[in-house]
Amino acid sequence: MHNFKANYEIILTVLKQISQETLLPYQRRKPMLSDIEVSMNLAAEYLGIDSECDLFRKLPPELSSVIERSVYNRRPRRLFPYLEQIRTKLSGLLNQNEDHFIIDSMPLEVCKLSRSGRSKICRNAFYSAPNKGYCTSQSIHYYGYKLHATCSASGVFQSIDISPASVHDIHYLKDIRARLKDCTLIGDRGYLSAEYQLNLFETCKIKLDTPMRRNQKNYRQQPYIYRKSRKRIETLFSQLCDQFMIRRNYAKSFEGFKTRILSKISALTIVQYINKTIFNRNINNIKISII
Repeated sequence: MHNFKANYEIILTVLKQISQETLLPYQRRKPMLSDIEVSMNLAAEYLGIDSECDLFRKLPPELSSVIERSVYNRRPRRLFPYLEQIRTKLSGLLNQNEDHFIIDSMPLEVCKLSRSGRSKICRNAFYSAPNKGYCTSQSIHYYGYKLHATCSASGVFQSIDISPASVHDIHYLKDIRARLKDCTLIGDRGYLSAEYQLNLFETCKIKLDTPMRRNQKNYRQQPYIYRKSRKRIETLFSQLCDQFMIRRNYAKSFEGFKTRILSKISALTIVQYINKTIFNRNINNIKISII
């Protein structure tokens, strides 16, 4: 599992199957390392290498000699939209027969609350600046962002988004209409809204199922299979926090921050795809060798 070159090569093989482009339109001159080969950051995320200094110490000579660290730092940020396209293709292949999805959110802390007043991290633009929020499930106030996500019942992320911490979970349902249709969406009480529920069904045939409050009229308990399925996305969040260290932030700009988040989720999706297509095993066996 610690053989970086072998893990990098199998991930590169999967990416070449998904994307036929080696160089993207923004390139003005041909670099020594093609865009598709910059996927070394995905191998690093899978192996738990969370520092660029540590990564360049472990890179094999044939890779470290063709790209400088400063160049490597810039190129993944430029490749952000293309990496999202690849992640979307992979999730589409893994979720092509799914009609039940789970929606939830998790906090992404930028710095400790006591430092939020003087912190300049990710404040390079007003529209993307972090702010203070509250996580009900963990009963904590924090400073940073919120990761919104939907995953299939089998455990593959279908869509993701990042918002400031103060944005309520229910506002993410506005974006769901452009990404899902004709399916059942399972959420917690944070998404309880008769207005949104009706709107989703009328516009996209999405049936939103959330637990009801006990004092609501015509109260009924959410089916057990739905309550059990909701744990799937919580397990994915735990895997992102544990193995992929998604809450550890070294970025100083929002572009770098969102690129790191997408790289970690894309690495998780690629490992799931390898588990299914190459080894024919449980896709959620993440802590296992792919070579």
